[in-house]
Amino acid sequence: MSGRQIDRRVLADVVLAAVVGALGMGVAAFDDGTDALDLTLIALASAPLALHRAAPRAVLAAATLLGTAYVVHAHPGPLSALPVLGAVHTAARVGHRGLAGAASTVFLAGYVATGPGAQEVAERAGLLAGWFLCAVVTGLADRNWQAYLRQTEQRAQEAERTREEAALRRAGEERLRIARELHDSLTHSISIVKLQAGVAVHLARKRGEEVPPALLAIQEASGEAMRELRSALQVLRADEPSGTPALLVERARAAGLAVDLTVTGDERPLPPAVDRAAYRIVQEALTNAARHAGPAKITVRIDYGGDGDGELTIDVDDDGAADPARQPVPGTGLTGMRERVTALGGTLRAAPRAEGGFAVHARLPMGETV
Repeated sequence: MSGRQIDRRVLADVVLAAVVGALGMGVAAFDDGTDALDLTLIALASAPLALHRAAPRAVLAAATLLGTAYVVHAHPGPLSALPVLGAVHTAARVGHRGLAGAASTVFLAGYVATGPGAQEVAERAGLLAGWFLCAVVTGLADRNWQAYLRQTEQRAQEAERTREEAALRRAGEERLRIARELHDSLTHSISIVKLQAGVAVHLARKRGEEVPPALLAIQEASGEAMRELRSALQVLRADEPSGTPALLVERARAAGLAVDLTVTGDERPLPPAVDRAAYRIVQEALTNAARHAGPAKITVRIDYGGDGDGELTIDVDDDGAADPARQPVPGTGLTGMRERVTALGGTLRAAPRAEGGFAVHARLPMGETV
């Protein structure tokens, strides 16, 4: 929940307590027998309603005791029950049905015991009993409705997760099918071309003839095509990273890049999808820095957060030649990074820094660690 939502709830609770207190004092002001103690009891009974979300039982106890003290002292009308009604509704809403019923009984007993005139007191007590019953029932109904909404949201999230898993599985099956097709068709054809070109070159040299340049070009091109095809098949058959971000940093240093790696938080094994995404993000960010940043210093920061669920934060910054006034044109690499992060429900920002250079900032929800 965001800070703005929390602030709005706190403000709404304070306004609720103020309105209930103002109503009680306004009604009491028309009674000639109202004194300072009565107004103080009304204010003290209403004020705890501002904390009804944080401590519903304590609010119920305070409102009931102070509200009962007020009716015992002042013998007011039915509207004096407003603070207790609000506390009873809140307690029932969070599941404290027994406490809500007990508080209603205590207040009604105090109201009946001190009221003048049996007929009038009985009528008012019956009215208040109906109000308290409605407060308990509406509190329980609201609790059941909130539980239903949570269950609906959980089912929607589960359905979304299942769809994503099914999509990933279908994508993997499609990659394997394409790999098989490429292997069965292109690999065989290219192998035949390479073999025949090699035989022709061998026979020409054996006979002492000059090997045609076109034949040598065919032999070399077919060999290169075989190597490229094998690489493509490896990518299609496995989407697993071939190392760790630390290994990527070591490789970048060996290639001449100035790279610093900082790891913070509780480092631990990640879910496979998050682990793959983190590896590819660091890999692509280092590749882009090597291509476009020039002789720059690169900083890689990986934050695992605290224990349990949380977010994995990845920052790759360089102080290269990127211009803050020019936004990058998303290429295949940046698009791939964004798709990976979005598929996991995370966020990605890749843009030039205000002080120069380029920054990649990714946040990946880790869920349950493995």
